[in-house]
Amino acid sequence: MGLRLDMLRAAANVRRRRSDVVEGVGRFLQSAALPDGGFAGRGSASDLYYTVFGMQTMAALGVPAPADAGRAYLESFGDGAALDFVHLACLARCWALVPGGAPAQVRSAIGRCLETCHATDGGYHPTPGAAAGTAYAGFLAVGAYQDIETPLPDPAGLVRALRSLRASDGGYANLPAIRQSSMPATAAAIVALAELGEPLDPAATAWLAGQIDSDGGWRAMPAAPLPDLLSTATALHALATAGATLDAIRRPCRRFVESLWADKGGFRGHWTDEQIDCEYTFYGLLALGHLLD
Repeated sequence: MGLRLDMLRAAANVRRRRSDVVEGVGRFLQSAALPDGGFAGRGSASDLYYTVFGMQTMAALGVPAPADAGRAYLESFGDGAALDFVHLACLARCWALVPGGAPAQVRSAIGRCLETCHATDGGYHPTPGAAAGTAYAGFLAVGAYQDIETPLPDPAGLVRALRSLRASDGGYANLPAIRQSSMPATAAAIVALAELGEPLDPAATAWLAGQIDSDGGWRAMPAAPLPDLLSTATALHALATAGATLDAIRRPCRRFVESLWADKGGFRGHWTDEQIDCEYTFYGLLALGHLLD
């Protein structure tokens, strides 16, 4: 199905099952959408990173994308050559969410720019010329190539690079030099490897499932002070991708996710976060979408 559509399918479950959340999130999106076609980040101006999540949230709720303003905003970034790796992947995703998609020359240019971050070990790293890739960048690369409708240049190399990030406890680290597993890195590796057609990793799935907090969420790392919505949503998505049952954790996990739903309609990242934004609002929908199955 592809990374983008798979996440949208899961998040769209909320549209069918929770009209109260849909109404609240819709109000928040109206406040975050700006006249130039982008979405506000944690400031008042449009931000390409947060625009990805704003547009994905609209798609999950079945709200048509603002075609004219959206295209104009994306066109302001040209071929993406001035963007870093993460924002380049954001540009690819945003274009994939706009009716008609990106012009062919923009898709080609994005592909060329992505390859400057192809690491020596076959993975991808946000910094061009790196020796080893990261789990997060590998996940972004898989999605970005899908979004520009271009085959991944070296899937076998990326598989090797991701496998090299396996830690001794069964999870995945984000970098080879960091041998401690993290929730987002493990989730990224599980989902990216599955998308590349690799067999599921039972040890990684078991490690991830075992890290749920007593309060119903996941922490970014076992030593992190609080569970957060990004780690929770990506963990749930990875477990669902791996075919793990969520029945035993639905109730406490839903309580945790819903505790981060703010009165203004969006979601915040964790209990001490006072601000809502498009990123965590999409992660709120993604988490609830899996928990409502």
